[in-house]
Amino acid sequence: MQKNPEELFPQAGAIAPLLVKESLLTKDQLSYAIRVRSKLASKKTIIDIIQELGYVTGDQVRDTLRKNRVAIRMGDLLVELGYMRESDLQAALNLQKEGASGMKLGDLLVAHGFIDERKLLEVLAYQLGFPQVELEFRKLDKKLFTKASFQTCRDLLFVPVEKTGDVFTIAFADPLDKKSREIAESIFGKNISPAITSKLEILEALTNAEKNALHTEKGVADENTVIGIINTLFDDAITENASDIHIEPMKDRIRIRLRRDGVMMQHRDLPLELAPQISSRIKVMAQADIAEKRRHQDGRILFESRKHGFNLDMRVSFYITIFGEKIVLRLLNKKGSILEINDIGMAPRMLEHFIYDALDTPTGVMIVTGPTGSGKTSTLYSCVKYLNNINTSIITAEDPVEFVIDGISQCSINPKIGVTFEETLRHIVRQDPDIIVLGEIRDTFSAETAIQAALTGHKVLTTFHTEDSIGGLIRLMNMEIEAFLISSTVVCVVAQRLLRLVCNHCAEPYVPTPLEISRLGYMAPELAGAEFREGKGCKECRFTGFKGRTAIFELLVLNEPVKEAILGDKSSAEIRRLSMETSGLVTLFEDGLVKAARGLISIHEVLRDLPRISKPRPLHELKRILGI
Repeated sequence: MQKNPEELFPQAGAIAPLLVKESLLTKDQLSYAIRVRSKLASKKTIIDIIQELGYVTGDQVRDTLRKNRVAIRMGDLLVELGYMRESDLQAALNLQKEGASGMKLGDLLVAHGFIDERKLLEVLAYQLGFPQVELEFRKLDKKLFTKASFQTCRDLLFVPVEKTGDVFTIAFADPLDKKSREIAESIFGKNISPAITSKLEILEALTNAEKNALHTEKGVADENTVIGIINTLFDDAITENASDIHIEPMKDRIRIRLRRDGVMMQHRDLPLELAPQISSRIKVMAQADIAEKRRHQDGRILFESRKHGFNLDMRVSFYITIFGEKIVLRLLNKKGSILEINDIGMAPRMLEHFIYDALDTPTGVMIVTGPTGSGKTSTLYSCVKYLNNINTSIITAEDPVEFVIDGISQCSINPKIGVTFEETLRHIVRQDPDIIVLGEIRDTFSAETAIQAALTGHKVLTTFHTEDSIGGLIRLMNMEIEAFLISSTVVCVVAQRLLRLVCNHCAEPYVPTPLEISRLGYMAPELAGAEFREGKGCKECRFTGFKGRTAIFELLVLNEPVKEAILGDKSSAEIRRLSMETSGLVTLFEDGLVKAARGLISIHEVLRDLPRISKPRPLHELKRILGI
């Protein structure tokens, strides 16, 4: 008699044999995947390996699970799908046995931080075969509650989501609870479509729906309510250490997201009816035109946070979309103070090179480059703080001033009153400065001003938007700045990026796969001594595996060989090669690789976010160059 796949491959778990039964995977393919897994140093699941080998897709796995309603225990399913480790599951089961409260395994896993509730719901949806509904992204129709009272829904933990024809979609915290299903069917009819969501989302959705119904009876929310919502939002942004607030009108709601550690995160949703009042309130605070709703606008807000005890400076942008005005607020002088030059994240030898060969030089242009949100301004202010003393006159032209520093003259550009960038640059050299700080080189005029100021004996610090340090020089040339002017005035170019730090609370050793090692440009033995880490996710990092950010740098100092290469109109590849050989240039990719080898950042962040232009040098050589 022919054996079933699960009998032939007991080590394959329950999901892979189902894929064989569905003819999506052959027995030979499964056998090969098991052999591959046995030879890997990293602890990958069979499902991960099967997908990496290209035998099945994630959609095929999901469809198979829903079609077969996997008859395995939830804990085993979590392990097989790679959401948690076998050791964590065993610890949770032991806690369940020891506990006297009779807590369900799912609730225990969430309560003790073994898994994020969203991931748990996703697995439950796979296991039970019901679609997952995220209620925080929906505005519930009040007409649906004419059949079931808010209290009934709250007691039985279900909520009507939508009606399509004669079918009601009902979201349950537990769709297999017979009592809840029977009462829902008695209210909405036998032809209901069950879905699954979290208990917390159901309770919050019911509370919001109840409030909206109350507001509808009393009229729209008053101004005091909107003031409270906005003040709370600003305080939340400070608490979460967010860099940006996004208030986005959608078709059926206002979505609010915060950018934390460079990544957008959902914060909360608000009723669409509040959009005009929220927009008007923020315009009042930003001194923008309240009556103008058809054009884009900018503004500035100084918010006094009573909760945190300091003033929050924000730059505001109003952008017209098809659903209304999208509002983005950039938090400027956040809780963090200006970093000391030693704390910006440069490797010891690179920092020493930067200070002695760039910052301590009396004249010349120093450029910090990188895309938006790469930390250029923070590095620039650290340099200004290092250079600021009683014997030095420092003057700035910024749009806007992001950090206020005692002892220097800072000018915030304001075109509304005629304080334009061009006008400010014309006057700035008449102020007898030793050091000029330009917030950004934005056009040929500002580039020429920086070069001319350096030629007349000033030191100029500025930022630029380019891919890497060599790209900064190339872009100056494209602005029709003569090569001899660039070579005689530019002292150094610093390129940088911000990458997320691995969370120290949940970090664990990580062994790169052969594919990842190949993408790095190495052979496995060349990574000997590297201590790669990865965060598995915990409450401290909101189950992302990352907490905080660090800067990755590339420092190009223009020594004589590099200057001659610029004058000789050499290619960017030739300039980079000369810099690496003569001035100790370490590329962004190489600096990121060294930090990943120290366990500070994830190897996946390096591969995804840093430009790899040439094959990296051996790890031991990079550590020597950087003084690590």
